[in-house]
Amino acid sequence: MASDATQKAILKLILSLPSPILRAMSGGGVVYKGGRTLDPRFQFFAHAAKKLPPMSSLSPAEAVAGSARGLAAVQGPLEPGVRTESLSVEGPNGPIPCRAYRPEVQDVHAPLIVYAHMGGGVIGDLETCHAFCSILARIVRTAVISVDYRLAPDHKFPAGLEDVLAAYRWARDNTARFGAAPTPPAIGGDSMGGNFSAIVAQEMKRTGEPQPAAQILIYPAVDVASETPSMTTFGDAYPLTRETMDWFMGHYMGADADPADPRLSPDRTEDLSGLAPAVIATAGFDPLTDQGEAYAKRLQAAGVRVRYRRYDSLAHAFTAFTGAIPAADAACREIAGLVRETFEAGA
Repeated sequence: MASDATQKAILKLILSLPSPILRAMSGGGVVYKGGRTLDPRFQFFAHAAKKLPPMSSLSPAEAVAGSARGLAAVQGPLEPGVRTESLSVEGPNGPIPCRAYRPEVQDVHAPLIVYAHMGGGVIGDLETCHAFCSILARIVRTAVISVDYRLAPDHKFPAGLEDVLAAYRWARDNTARFGAAPTPPAIGGDSMGGNFSAIVAQEMKRTGEPQPAAQILIYPAVDVASETPSMTTFGDAYPLTRETMDWFMGHYMGADADPADPRLSPDRTEDLSGLAPAVIATAGFDPLTDQGEAYAKRLQAAGVRVRYRRYDSLAHAFTAFTGAIPAADAACREIAGLVRETFEAGA
């Protein structure tokens, strides 16, 4: 059996082929849906995924292991000049493992960033967003703390959210340790991490604590009972399908959880005024794309400063594909630039 390095080299060679050849290897033709054209490399992965059992047929442990193997093959390397440090933060149920990213060139006026990975509250870990956190650290020129929160089904809602809240408050009290500005950190995340991040900003408002420097919401899940058109149009998209979302929520939510609870669905909060400035990014081929865009518009209508981008050719989870899909890598760098602009505008 080929080594991981050999498999990665072969994959890189295949993905470097011209788009028409890649599409021919991926079922042929262009994938055009909802007025958008899917990146041919994402098309290649989507075609390959059809030969694998769907995540909804796996146990959580199998899904965790399979996802980790898949992401290892497509994720980019740590950014040059960024070093990491393992941390342990005291949480509501014991220590929370975290990882800090420190760039060689750090802006002492830039706020810290606390980041929560994707995974539907069921899969994912510090490796899931390893490359992207290093991109944030280097381009924004600040320290980033990635949070390894508890996962369902062993730890159902609100365990993961409570861990992210605890890590955020700890980071707020320890900015000097990381050479960051003595102001509240930004909170960010993708998918379920974006859900947590939107809720953290709302929770700070509810408890009368200072708002984060920014909320960074990347293809966020902001309504777990959403019925927007993209839930149907892109309901069978790769890598997030509607069936997979139902599988995630089946493990994440307890029997008595209410999908309309703003701590599950932050878009259900009526008043969004006074929340932190937001950087929101969505993927074109994603069941969540409509709800992310709608939340951006609601924030803007409430007077919140929002920088919004939709990456039409990309699919959900693109922050993990920086080593395999050039357009995903470019999007991640643009998002980091928008965060930098948001910090500068708030200075």
